[in-house]
Amino acid sequence: MTPLELPLDGRDWRLCVAPMIDWTDRHCRFFHRLLAPRARLYTEMITTGALAYSDPERHLDFDASEHPVALQLGGSELDALAKSARMGAQWGYDEINLNCGCPSERVLKGSFGACLMAEPALVADCYKAMRDAVDIPVTLKHRIGLDKNESYDFVRDFVGASYDAGCRVFIVHARNAILKGLSPKENREIPPLRYDVARRLKRDFPDAVFVLNGGLRTADQIVEELAPHDGVALDGVMIGREAYQRPRSLSEMSARLWPDVPLPSDEEVVDAMTAYTAARIAAGEPLRCVTRHILNLVNGQDGARRWRQMLSDNRLLNGNDAQLIREAYDTVVAAGQDRAAEKREYLRTVAEN
Repeated sequence: MTPLELPLDGRDWRLCVAPMIDWTDRHCRFFHRLLAPRARLYTEMITTGALAYSDPERHLDFDASEHPVALQLGGSELDALAKSARMGAQWGYDEINLNCGCPSERVLKGSFGACLMAEPALVADCYKAMRDAVDIPVTLKHRIGLDKNESYDFVRDFVGASYDAGCRVFIVHARNAILKGLSPKENREIPPLRYDVARRLKRDFPDAVFVLNGGLRTADQIVEELAPHDGVALDGVMIGREAYQRPRSLSEMSARLWPDVPLPSDEEVVDAMTAYTAARIAAGEPLRCVTRHILNLVNGQDGARRWRQMLSDNRLLNGNDAQLIREAYDTVVAAGQDRAAEKREYLRTVAEN
């Protein structure tokens, strides 16, 4: 069976966690897998150069529990992309994704990322080079326009070139990329969201999978965006910074999409993260590499501030003991018990008076 003939089920991309530089490393992905058992996870963007000239294990190793997990590549040289895709497949990744959406200056200087949208034929060749190298899905993540060009024809022709080459999965960040004048952060916030463009693409390429990315924050919002609009339904959503800043949003979304799939309690997450972290420390990694990703787990709960303080305290982190995670959670539990006792005492006083 050739890659072009691989069966695709849009539900495989129903809920995705975006590739985020400096954030979605293997420790973050392990944490997110606990919170969203069926979500599709993505690595940070990894350049072909990083895989060719540095330690590939550091970039590619992952825990088996992360499946389904995709490797996102940055690059535009056909041979390098093919080699990197082959490495990803050999490492056990479920998908290879090409970054055609990152607008940072560092990416532009490397002639990949969002600037590739100006070269649809080259992107199609990149896709074919990777597709011919592996037998797992190869996908694209892209914006809907460059700079001030908001023509639908532009993004339709970009998608069409890779579609004609065989690509059948497109992750659409529904904003233009402003290549000059805006920072990466501003590029995530200032260009207006145009979800209708993603739906037009789905209408024009109905047998392809289209995943909507950009500005999605709540379970209600993703359910709304996945519902049919004028007879067109998108195949999935990709959540970015909300998943990192409010991790339990992933659980809320999972509960709406897969109501029969059980979700772990905070205590179960803490126990799993403690065991995982102990194993990573035994493998030579410092405690702080893991704890930085879980600081927001208990946001909004009594004791959340103390949790963050303990897991960010250099003096405590230098002890390199995974049990610090459990100890920090015990302070959250104690704070909740204290608050419950205060409430009971208040209600008793009111009743007596």
